[in-house]
Order: sequence, then C-alpha cells, then structure tokens
Amino acid sequence: MFPFFLWAAGPTMPALPVEPPVLIAPAKETPADGLFRQAKNLRYGQRWYEAAALYRQILRDYPTYSRLPEVRFWLASTLESDQRWDSAADAYTEFLNLHPDQRLLGREAKLNRIHCWGLRQGQSPQATPGLLTGLDDPSDEVRVAAALQLSKKGDRRAVEALQKGLKTATCSEPCRLALLGMGVEPTAVASTLNGRYLVLRIQEKGKPDTVTIRLAMGLAKAVAGYLSDAQIQQARHKGIELDRLMDIALSAPKGTILLSVDDKDSSITILTE
Repeated sequence: MFPFFLWAAGPTMPALPVEPPVLIAPAKETPADGLFRQAKNLRYGQRWYEAAALYRQILRDYPTYSRLPEVRFWLASTLESDQRWDSAADAYTEFLNLHPDQRLLGREAKLNRIHCWGLRQGQSPQATPGLLTGLDDPSDEVRVAAALQLSKKGDRRAVEALQKGLKTATCSEPCRLALLGMGVEPTAVASTLNGRYLVLRIQEKGKPDTVTIRLAMGLAKAVAGYLSDAQIQQARHKGIELDRLMDIALSAPKGTILLSVDDKDSSITILTE
C-alpha cells in the first residue's frame, strides 16, 4: 500500500511547451511610402498641385526609392490632369528615358505625351517636332496617335501613317476621317482583314491538352496579353515586334506559323488562319 501511495503522489510528467503562434507583422511604412500614399490620395481628390509637389519631394529626398518609376509616371499624369501640358510632356519624356523597361506604363506615357503635344501644336516649340518623332515610333498605336494629332493642323506628313492606320480595326474610322479632312483619298482597307484570324496554341508544361484561342485579325495587339515577359523578349530576339504582328499576318498565307516562344510554364505558337 505504501509503495502505491508514493507512486500516486509522485511528480507528474511536465506538459510539453506550446509554441506561441507566429504573427507576421505588416511591413513598416517608410517615409517615402507615406508620401507616395499621401500623393495618391491628393490625386484622387483632384488636388493636382499638392500631389505633384509630393511626387517631386519623393524624387528629391529619396533617390533610391524602389517605386521611382511609378512616382515619375504619376507625376507626369498629375501635371497632365492639371493641364500643365508642357511640364507633363517633359515629365513623360523623363520617365521614358530613365525607365525604358516599364512596358505597360511606357505605352501609356507615350500616348499621353502625344496628347499633350497635340494640344500644344503652334504654341510650344517642342510639340510638332515631338509628334513627328512619334511617326517613327516602333508602336503602330503611337504612330497613328501622332498622325491623328498632326492631321488636326493639316500636316500632310501624317498621311502615310494614317493610310497604314486604315488597316487597324480600332482606328480605321478616325484615320479615314482625318485623311478626308485633309483632302486625301483613303486607300481601301485590305480585304484580307475580314475573316482572318490569329490562332494562339498554348501548351502548359506537364499538361496534355492544348488551349486554342482564336483572335480576329483586328485584335492582334491583344496577343501580347497572353505572353510572359520572357516570351516577349524571345519574340524580339527573333525579330518579331508584337505591335507590328497584324501587318506581318496580313501578308502571310493561311497556316503560316508566325512565332513560337516558351518559358518555364508554357509554350505558345502563333499562326494565321
């Protein structure tokens, strides 16, 4: 009985320690982050002058801030919203020169700069030369935008780009009207545009099925939305500028493989139909 009592009254095994839950603290907002947030709020409130001042403060005080491309773009956009056309065009140019790798923002910056220059034709010495430079841009969209602005002043140097713009579904009608307004007969839209398609065949790595997407030829620019950055770089190395894909496709026989690219996740083949 005595040994049993000792056993019953003996010390119990200590409980295993319970690990406290790991709480991940939110990233601390840096001073530059705070200014960027304030500038955005001011911009949303249409307080353009104050927002631009904060964007400039970030550029001045935090030259290594990780979001400088966005800061420069939104500074230019804010100046444009405030109708400071010349300052906005200069800010877009600075953004494009310093951040040429910003593909999506770069497209918007070019088009917005064209808009600013278009409004300043005959008033700013930089406007018309800037628009003429736009006629040589690699992007069809930018070339047509510049030509449409030049046509408002009857500048016949825009005619070639406008005639080419007739082949693009999204801007065919504005180009036609611009040409007629300058007394130029529009050339016929290529008949091959109607009923033609670009076919995207997407094969994901490790999956047996192929996804097939057909795009009307007029929507050829949308192809870039299906490609990764690595695939877009491959296309450029192969000499294919996606902005000119429709022009290439129009002259290619049906069934022509225009491009085949891949990355770690998938491969994409683009052909005509």
